[in-house]
Amino acid sequence: MRQIVLDTETTGIDPREGHRLIEIGALELVNRRFTGRTYHQYINPEREVEAEAIGVHGITNEFLEDKPVFSAVADEFWEFVRGAELVIHNAAFDVGFIDHEFNLLLAARGEPRLGPVSEHCRILDTLQLARERHPGQRNNLDALCKRYEIDNGHRVLHGALLDAEILAEVYLAMTGGQTALSLDAEESSSSEAMASGLSIRRLSLPAGTLRVVQPGAEELAAHRAKLEQIRQAAGSCHWDALLGSTHEAGDAAP
Repeated sequence: MRQIVLDTETTGIDPREGHRLIEIGALELVNRRFTGRTYHQYINPEREVEAEAIGVHGITNEFLEDKPVFSAVADEFWEFVRGAELVIHNAAFDVGFIDHEFNLLLAARGEPRLGPVSEHCRILDTLQLARERHPGQRNNLDALCKRYEIDNGHRVLHGALLDAEILAEVYLAMTGGQTALSLDAEESSSSEAMASGLSIRRLSLPAGTLRVVQPGAEELAAHRAKLEQIRQAAGSCHWDALLGSTHEAGDAAP
């Protein structure tokens, strides 16, 4: 399955008030693995960015002056996302702005628009997913990073590609998946290695030479505590399903 984790930055809150896209950041997952393919583009909105918006993302009018307008990048962006499942936090906001840009493009070119997004892409809203999993709790990106122990200390201002990268880790953690390391030699690639920051070196060992060390009582207790932490955070633990039992599965050695 091909997924695109996507985020945008804008001149303001509501496209119906004339606000526009100024940044798109997206990265590709295939079968829940980072492929290393990304899309990142700053856009000249052809209007002023509101001061409140600049306070959120730090992208100034002066910075955007020499950037391409949306019509110049629309086709490349559409080719990157078309046909994929889009993973977006508060999807209605980002999709609303993208569709607004396509509508403006239709009016300017007088040709069929590239969107709407929902007719060409599936949409997974991680905010809605988080609310279902954690009702009554804060579910913004920072709160989810804290809940799933994802480091976002480098995130001072919002930025579309950075937020997409963080959201991808949150999404995979929230749905019980692996975020970086691939153990499939056939699917591993140099682009994946760069994306994860990890490399794998495989060793050939004669049969019977690998020593198996059984966990002690203290290690088993730490294992059970970690499983319970996962259950509390995610609502379920794949380890339980793997062993075909309930929480007593924590008593088994990893």
